[in-house]
Amino acid sequence: MLSVDNIELFYGQVHAVKGVSLTVNAGEIVTLIGANGAGKSSTLKAISGVHPTKAGSITFRGEPLQSLPAHAIVGRGISHCPEGRRIFYELTVRENLLMGGFLLSGTTALERLETVMELFPRLRERLTQLGGTLSGGEQQMLAIGRALMSNPALLMLDEPSLGLAPLVVEKIFQRVVELNQGGLTVLLVEQNAHIALGISHRAYVLETGRVILSGQSADLALDERVQKAYLGG
Repeated sequence: MLSVDNIELFYGQVHAVKGVSLTVNAGEIVTLIGANGAGKSSTLKAISGVHPTKAGSITFRGEPLQSLPAHAIVGRGISHCPEGRRIFYELTVRENLLMGGFLLSGTTALERLETVMELFPRLRERLTQLGGTLSGGEQQMLAIGRALMSNPALLMLDEPSLGLAPLVVEKIFQRVVELNQGGLTVLLVEQNAHIALGISHRAYVLETGRVILSGQSADLALDERVQKAYLGG
């Protein structure tokens, strides 16, 4: 479904991604783990067209993505839920969600809105509330819901557990697993390696902009290097 081949990405003179390659097959949850600054979020930004690459290639369903603007990549079936949620604080929950469905017709957007509210019933209760007045967990539900409004084939989640209480994190990831079981493919960046490796099929370990390990998540969870660096082993 998604193939990333040897991409390079810079922020000015900073070489943030140094030849990263990865694949995500339809129906998988694939996770990227690594320390802060490893290039995980930058890799997602490259895929979604938020930040340009200097080299390498990215293809989705066999078609190249690099020449496309971010909104066109959404139209191809990729949705990106960014780190820090990035909701619109001064818009209502309903308005935030409809922003995620900006490519849809009016009727389709409303149908999709209903689907998202079924996934996150709390959002239905807060529909007319301003995004900035929601709790952290509710804001994360809103951010994921907004990303789902475009009915993506591939959902990219960047640090969905950041700053949330453990019980809320558990609920968020239960929903991610349910979405995957329903056919949604997920590419996950997550600081909590225990959870990330526990729900994903495969994983890539990034360090200073490079992939240093990859494989089945269950196998990587038993790897001494991963346990020592990311699992507290």
